[in-house]
Amino acid sequence: CLLACLFLWCLGDSLYSHGKLQKPTIKAEPGSVIPYGRAMTIWCQGDLDAEIYFLHKEGSHNTQRTQTIQQPGDKAKFFIPSVTQGHAGQYRCYCYSSAGWSEPSDTLELVVTGKGTLSGLPSPVVPEGGNVTLHCTSHSNYDKFILTKEDQKFTNSLDTEYISSTGQYQALFVLGPMTTNYSGTFRCYGYYKHTPQYLVRTRPQSIALTFPLGPSRKPSLLSHQGHILDPGMSLTLQCYSDINYDKFALYKEGGADIIQSSSQWTKAGLSKANFTLGYVNHSTGGQYRCYGAHNLSSELSASSDPLDILITGQIYDTPSLSVKPNSSVHSGENVTLMCWSMYPVDTLILSKEGSGQPPLRLKSKFEDQQYQSEFSMSAMTSTLSGSYRWYGSRNSSLYLLSFASAPVELIVSGKVMLSSQMDVSSLTSVTSVSNTTAPENRDHTMENLIRMGIAVLVLIVLSILAAEAWQSHRQTHHAAGK
Repeated sequence: CLLACLFLWCLGDSLYSHGKLQKPTIKAEPGSVIPYGRAMTIWCQGDLDAEIYFLHKEGSHNTQRTQTIQQPGDKAKFFIPSVTQGHAGQYRCYCYSSAGWSEPSDTLELVVTGKGTLSGLPSPVVPEGGNVTLHCTSHSNYDKFILTKEDQKFTNSLDTEYISSTGQYQALFVLGPMTTNYSGTFRCYGYYKHTPQYLVRTRPQSIALTFPLGPSRKPSLLSHQGHILDPGMSLTLQCYSDINYDKFALYKEGGADIIQSSSQWTKAGLSKANFTLGYVNHSTGGQYRCYGAHNLSSELSASSDPLDILITGQIYDTPSLSVKPNSSVHSGENVTLMCWSMYPVDTLILSKEGSGQPPLRLKSKFEDQQYQSEFSMSAMTSTLSGSYRWYGSRNSSLYLLSFASAPVELIVSGKVMLSSQMDVSSLTSVTSVSNTTAPENRDHTMENLIRMGIAVLVLIVLSILAAEAWQSHRQTHHAAGK
């Protein structure tokens, strides 16, 4: 009976005599799009009277998969322990009993995803009228790549090109000049010419093409965890604006995806959205921007100012830090922070703990068999008190840092020591510090008034002393005359 069934199967569907068995259904678990190498199951569910289930792959001339039911049942399980490119294709299943054959099930199309990427160059954020290049890559040697746009009948294909430096196959799709019709999500597929029925989709990343509106109305982007993070820390970025945007979008420079999130409104009249990026690692480091958008438009606002996220411990180095003249100074005095490293670093980065300002980047100099840099702060005030650390980075990976140096605690006392030899003008001179090191801009009016008052007091004291000296000299001269 089994041989007869196989014989009928090989003759084709036209010879199957449809009996009383109902048409079976077919489905794939965990889904019909499966990554290469994953395990999966194809289920065929039919009539309770079915004795044998058959799974057929279109275009295949190999022996078909069969599943004999030991006891009457309504479904059969076809397990694939490791999916390969050869499993991609269209499947149908049948069931058989002494009553005859069932009708074939509907077609199940199995898509196997390979290791590939799709990215927008130089960025998926494109000004209207500009151009963008969609870069499709894979380690598999497909003959062609196909670029498609979701929800539209847009299709373009290119022969693949092998890049020896990366060991990958690629295709570059140039789109432009850009209009709003291009805004959307694109996907890339690869296939072989000799087996066109095996359409294997590379692992895609959606590209959202957007159109900044103008320099005004741009939102702001901040990190509650600061700019410098240790691996394993949790990172959430917040985008906000005083414009009532319906949603916000977050983009990492050089990335392929734009993450979107619906906005919320605060009591202060701001619209905002939080982007939880999870636990950070080396791939989290980079420069981020956010955009605002309205639901009725595919266009985005101008971008926020860039926000740099730096990840520590990615260079096996720990710089050293020192301070001169010492870490405890009086207000108005000068301090120099010095950093050096025995390992090659292009940049040394100074950060003040708890500061909301970006860290300060200084180019390193190779002197005395070490890489070093220093930063001077003049006219110290109490706002510059705090804990400072240095980090090292290289030009090849600007957002990956070394381990932190040991901290130095700067203590600025508010007392100013006066002496007769003090330069009075130094009491009123204030040298501003770059906002990359100062934690915040502060109004120094009151401090300047105090300094001016002290200077006036010193002048008055000196005037009184001079008058007394003159009067004493006059009395001595008068007594000598007598």
